[in-house]
Amino acid sequence: MIELAENRYGKSRVRLMKVTRGPQGNHLCEWTVQVLLTGDFDTAHYDGDNSKILPTDTMKNTVYSVAKRSSATSMEDYAKDLADFLLGRNPQVSSCAVSIEGHIWKRLTVAGKPHPTSFIRGSGELATTTVSRAQGGMFAISSGLSNMVVMKTTDSGFEGYIKDDLTTLKETSDRLFCTAVAAEWHYTSASLDFDATRDKLREAMLATFADHRSKSVQETLYAMGKAALERVPDVDHIDIVMPNKHCLLIDLARFGQENPNEIFVPTDEPAGHIEARVRRTA
Repeated sequence: MIELAENRYGKSRVRLMKVTRGPQGNHLCEWTVQVLLTGDFDTAHYDGDNSKILPTDTMKNTVYSVAKRSSATSMEDYAKDLADFLLGRNPQVSSCAVSIEGHIWKRLTVAGKPHPTSFIRGSGELATTTVSRAQGGMFAISSGLSNMVVMKTTDSGFEGYIKDDLTTLKETSDRLFCTAVAAEWHYTSASLDFDATRDKLREAMLATFADHRSKSVQETLYAMGKAALERVPDVDHIDIVMPNKHCLLIDLARFGQENPNEIFVPTDEPAGHIEARVRRTA
């Protein structure tokens, strides 16, 4: 016997720019939204009966309509409003998951002051969240960030590792350390100032990266996760991925020049890949 197993459907890559206007200036958000619905869709798969199917084009329109209705300025609170709206109108849907990527816009600085209505696009870093809820259930919220590119130009080394007949890497106590951090954390509460909490987590990780005397990517990753959890009690664990984006020291001896850790070639591939979950224990 062959039967339908788990399935869901929705709309992805819905681009949304929202301006919240106020007397002291405007608030700008650029989000890329995905909506996925799980529910009673068996007849659509088995019989081609679409009577329980909400068109994905309608989901796209709902993203914009709820953005207008919602007073939320954080992606988490907006995702909660969007999920509630879809669940309230569609009893055939058992659960809804909303995932959002947020692009960074910063206020322009003019004459030394932040401009109230003009912005500049930041780095390639993304803020992320996934908010899900079943009919009659509680919200589950996981947020994070990706492509947070950071570098240390000192206070980083790599020594004491395994060496065999295939090892060519030389030990060093002073190297460039560049990585593109991705992190995801799980909130234990669905009612928070999510933007302020995100800032605290991010700041804790960045401060640790900057000040930590790194003996390996692994050690720094754990220190960053530990600092984040110590700073924010409303998070029970954090998953961090830190690829080692290598910067290779150039040999200038053949040109009669010394190179005391000043001239490098940055490489994207291949890259070391380090990931771990840092969590609280009972």
